[in-house]
Amino acid sequence: MHHTHDVPVVKVAVLTLSDSRSEAEDKSGQTIQSLLEEHHQVVRYKLIADDAEKLHQTVTEWAQAVDIDAIITNGGTGLSKRDITIQTVYPLLDKEMKGFGELFRVKSYEQIGAKALLSNALAGVRENTAIFCLPGSKNAVAFAMEAFIVPILSHLAGELRK
Repeated sequence: MHHTHDVPVVKVAVLTLSDSRSEAEDKSGQTIQSLLEEHHQVVRYKLIADDAEKLHQTVTEWAQAVDIDAIITNGGTGLSKRDITIQTVYPLLDKEMKGFGELFRVKSYEQIGAKALLSNALAGVRENTAIFCLPGSKNAVAFAMEAFIVPILSHLAGELRK
């Protein structure tokens, strides 16, 4: 269903967090970009190490950019010491999209069982920018994009422009 205030082409920034991957090896970042290309525009792409300061700086800058409607991060959402995405991004949100992480885990559990508990996902808004934080697994990224993000992105961007 198309709503009159939906944004037909959402401008998205993709951020991969990884200590081990290069841009050429970033299958999850590539998956996000390819799933967006049909209807939306990727205006930024960056790969950074699992570094809280760099993550904070990048998300803050991108959320203020006038040409970015949404930020999608992948990686750094697990439970190890180097996984800092959720703890770094959560305080930056003006509003959290309640239920996103929980629904992601429930639906992931249906596919991968108890291992779904070992990863986190987060969604919310900073200023007028939607922010999604996804695990680094290519399968998890593809699932979240197809099941949750792509279906709501145009409508969400329209809501945030009101």
